[in-house]
Amino acid sequence: MNTEITALVIFIISYIGIIFTRLPWVNIDRPSAAFFGAVSMILFGVLSFEESIAAIDFHTITLLLGMMIIIASLQADGLFYYLTEKSFKIIKNQRRLLTYIVWITGVASAFLVNDAVVLMFTPIIIIICKASELNPKPYLIAEILSSNVGSVMTITGNPQNMLIGIHSNISYGKFMLYLMPISIIGMFLIIKVIKWFFKEEFLEVKNINLPKENFNYRLDSLRFSIPIFAGVILMFFFGKLFGISISVIALAGASLILIFGHIKPRRIIDKVDWILILFFASLFIVVKGIEKTGWLNYLTNSILLTDDFKGILSIHLLSLAGSQIVSNVPFTLLMLPFLKTESYQILWLSLASSSTLAGNATIIGAIANLIVIESARKYGVRIKFRDFFKPALILTIITLIFSVLYLIILNQIIF
Repeated sequence: MNTEITALVIFIISYIGIIFTRLPWVNIDRPSAAFFGAVSMILFGVLSFEESIAAIDFHTITLLLGMMIIIASLQADGLFYYLTEKSFKIIKNQRRLLTYIVWITGVASAFLVNDAVVLMFTPIIIIICKASELNPKPYLIAEILSSNVGSVMTITGNPQNMLIGIHSNISYGKFMLYLMPISIIGMFLIIKVIKWFFKEEFLEVKNINLPKENFNYRLDSLRFSIPIFAGVILMFFFGKLFGISISVIALAGASLILIFGHIKPRRIIDKVDWILILFFASLFIVVKGIEKTGWLNYLTNSILLTDDFKGILSIHLLSLAGSQIVSNVPFTLLMLPFLKTESYQILWLSLASSSTLAGNATIIGAIANLIVIESARKYGVRIKFRDFFKPALILTIITLIFSVLYLIILNQIIF
C-alpha cells in the first residue's frame, strides 16, 4: 500500500472514530481516535517523528493551556458563585433569570473558553431553578446557545477561534471589533427564541428564591486572580504593540496566577483538560499527514474561497454540515490548510463565526453542548435531543443568515 492510500485510510478511520464515539468491539472516543490516527501516521511512515512534532501548532496549544490554568484558578476561587450571589438583587423573576443567564454566559464565554464557562455555571443554574421550582431545561438550553454565540466574539472564546486567531494573524482587538455585533445580536435572539418555544414558562411572573446551598467563593483569592485575569485580557489587546504573542501572554498570566494564588498549584494543574490538549495535538498530526500526501489538493478546487458572497456563503454552509458530522473543532482544523493559502481576512472571520454558530444546531455540534447535557444528567435533569433541537435549529439558521449578511456588508466597507 503506497503512502497516499495509507494516509487516506488512517484519516478515514480516525474521523470515523471522531464521528461515531460508540463503535462495536472498540473502546473509543474522540481523543483516542485522534491519538490512534496520529500514532498511525508515524508508525506507517506517512510522517516522520520529527515531522509530526513540527505539525503540532504549539502557539495554539500553549494559548489553550494558559487559558485553562487561568480558568481553573477562577473556578476554584468561585468566581461564578461570587457573581451569582452579587446578582441576586436584580434576578427577581424567571424572565430576568433568563436574561441574566444569556448575558453572563455569553460575555464570560467571550473571554474565557466557553467549555469551561458552562462547566462552572451549569450546577448553579440547576440549584437556582430547583430552589425556585422552575423547569431547568429552557435555562440550560439558553446557557448552551449563549455560550456558543458569545464565544464568537473573541479569539479566546472557544478552541476553534484560537486556531483561527493564531493562523489568521488577525489581532485580538480587530477580531473582537469585527465579530462582536454577531454575538450581541445573537444573544438578543436567544432570549426571544427561548421565550417563544417555552411560552408556558414565562407567561406568569415567578419569583426567584435564594438557594439554601451556600455559594462558596474565596474572596481573598479572587483579589489576586481577577486582576491577573483582567491584565491578561488587557494585554491581549496591546500585546502586538510590544511584539508579544497572545499565547505567551496567556502563559505569563497562568504562571502569575499559580504563584500568587492561594490555592495549591497542583490542584489547579490537575483541573487542566489534558485530554483536550492531547486531542488537539493529535488532530494536528492527522491533518498534516493527509495534507502532506496531497489529498486535500483534490478538494481545493471544489471549495469556493473567493472573498465575496460565494466564498462567505460556502464557508457558512460547509460549517453547518461539517460541525454536525465531526463537531466544530475537528472541522475547523480540517479547514485550516485551505485557508492558509488565502490571505482574505473575511474568510477567516467567516470560518470563526460560522463554525461556532453552526455548533448550536444539534447536541453533538459543539463540546460545550455535550458538557451541559452530561453535567445536567448528574443532577437528574435530562435534556432530550428533541427538546434542544427545535429552538437550537431555528436560532442557528437565523444567526447564520445574519452572519452571512453582516460579513458581506463588512467586507464591502472595510476589506
